[in-house]
Amino acid sequence: MKKIITYIILVISLTFISCEEVVDVDLNSSEPKLVIDASIKWEKGTSGNEQTIRLTTTGDYFNNAVPVANGATITVTDSNNTVYNFVEDGLTGNYKCTNFNPIINETYTLSVVYNGQTYTATDKLYAVPTITTIEQDLNGITGNEIELKFNFQDNGAEENFYMEEYKVPFRPFPLLGVFNDKFTNGNEMFSLIIDEDLEAGQNINFTLHGISERYHNYMNILIGISGGLSNGPFSTPPATVRGNIINQTNSSNYPLGYFRLSEVDVRNYVVQ
Repeated sequence: MKKIITYIILVISLTFISCEEVVDVDLNSSEPKLVIDASIKWEKGTSGNEQTIRLTTTGDYFNNAVPVANGATITVTDSNNTVYNFVEDGLTGNYKCTNFNPIINETYTLSVVYNGQTYTATDKLYAVPTITTIEQDLNGITGNEIELKFNFQDNGAEENFYMEEYKVPFRPFPLLGVFNDKFTNGNEMFSLIIDEDLEAGQNINFTLHGISERYHNYMNILIGISGGLSNGPFSTPPATVRGNIINQTNSSNYPLGYFRLSEVDVRNYVVQ
C-alpha cells in the first residue's frame, strides 16, 4: 500500500502601490453551534485510563480566540452500563476522565448535556496493527527528497480502515490522511511521507489509528475540503460535514464534531 501525503499551500498576496484604504466587511452572524471533539485514543503499551473530551462553540470569523463550552455534563457508558464521568478542568472546555477502561471491540455511548440539550453518539473501539519497521530513503521519488515509510501488517480476517497522522517540526498542524485495505487485505502495508523540507536531525512523530468506515468517510470529506480548491478567503465549504453525534432534544440544532474510539500505535523517528 503506497500512501503519499501532498501539501497544498495557498498564498494570497495583496499589493498596495500608492495608498491604503481600510475596508470593513460586514459578515452575517449566526447562532453558535456546539463543537464536540470526542476522540478516545488508547495508545499501545499504556493503560488508556486518562482521556479528554473538548467542547467549544463556533464563533465569529474575525475572532482569533476559540470560544469554549463550559458547564456541560459528559459521560461515556460501555455495554455493561459502566459509566465514566468526564469532568471539566477549570473553565478550559477540556473534560477529563482518569479511570476510563478501553476494551477492543467494546461499544461505548457518549452523552453530552449542554445548555439544556442532550447530545448522544455510539461507536466501538477499533484495534490497530503494530508498526513493525521504519525505512528511510535519502533519494525519494525525484531524487531530492527524504522518504520515510512506516510498515505494519494488516489483519486479513477483517476489513480495516486507518488514519495516519504526522507531526513534523516545520508544519503548524498535524498532517492527516485516511486509507483502507480494500486491495491489500492481509498484506504488509505502509504509510509514506515524502517532503523536500525533511532534514537530518528532525524528529518525526507518526501515529497510526484504527478507525471505523464511517469515520474514514467523514475524515476523507474534511481532508478533501481543507486541501481542495478555494474560491477565495471568504468562500464556504461545498457542504456541511456532519458527524455521528445527534441532538436528542432538537435534531435541527445538530453539533459539529465526532465521537470515535481508536487504538493507536505511535512512533518517533529522528531523520538520518
